[in-house]
Amino acid sequence: MQATVFSHSPDDGTVVVTDEGVRLAATPEVFAASSLRFVRPGQRVSITVSEGVVTRLWIVGIGDGETIG
Repeated sequence: MQATVFSHSPDDGTVVVTDEGVRLAATPEVFAASSLRFVRPGQRVSITVSEGVVTRLWIVGIGDGETIG
């Protein structure tokens, strides 16, 4: 699922699901597990959601199977 980073700080983060415009919480642990050191508002990411909460976040790279994060 595609999303856009709405806000990010060391204590919390929020992403907006691109197609629906729904804001979802992303815990600091999810951002840390992504291995992405810096994300900024407006940055496009891919996410996995379970029960309305982001459980995985990553950036798709260039080419087949090229995942960043």
